[in-house]
Amino acid sequence: MRAAVITIFPGLVREFLGYGLIKRAVESGALEVAVADLRDHAHDKHRSVDDTPFGGGAGMVMRPEPLFEAVEAHRRTGDRVILLSPQGALLTHDKAAALGRQPGLVLISGRYEGVDERVRTALVDEEISIGDYVLMGGELPALVLLEAIARLLPGVVGNRDSIAQDSFAAGLLDHPQFTRPAEFRGVKAPEVLLSGNHEEIARWRRREALRQTLQKRPDLLSRARLSADDMVSLDHIKQHLTSLVA
Repeated sequence: MRAAVITIFPGLVREFLGYGLIKRAVESGALEVAVADLRDHAHDKHRSVDDTPFGGGAGMVMRPEPLFEAVEAHRRTGDRVILLSPQGALLTHDKAAALGRQPGLVLISGRYEGVDERVRTALVDEEISIGDYVLMGGELPALVLLEAIARLLPGVVGNRDSIAQDSFAAGLLDHPQFTRPAEFRGVKAPEVLLSGNHEEIARWRRREALRQTLQKRPDLLSRARLSADDMVSLDHIKQHLTSLVA
């Protein structure tokens, strides 16, 4: 797929694209990323992209003209225009997967007090947030979104099974992970993981994923794809946790 990132800090975005899986995605051709300097679409001698808000108030607002020009210069037929904004819908695994199936994205990295409302209403197809907090700009959220999408693209992650087993892929948090040594500072890895019994290992991992989700993110359980065996395991886990409290 292709993406264009509109930003006033193009160097920050280009630097990120040179590392890890996102670099592999770009080099393999799975992902094409254009980095657009918003100031290239400003027409005054100071290359201004912001101005004071009508009605007064603190901060600055990103002007519509440079943003419209930048999007129009980089948007291709079928592209979806995304504004990274704390007012947007929360980014999830399913949302990243859905966006990865789009032919292309144009990502607007907001700054200051936000963008002129005419950008939001006439130009933007969707707003996305990476959490209920405020950052100094939309560059990091845009990069988070790009990485979440890139790792789901075919050929980017070598072992496709690892994607299917990741946290949130099945609606649950991941199970605990252990590696060598089998015992470290008096704490042993679970015997079942050393047993070689793949069926028992799979059952243990599923139970522990349910336990982790129940303890840390119980809100996810209402949306997770749970089997009858999962429901039985959850009942046992709840009874065990209740007995510990008692």
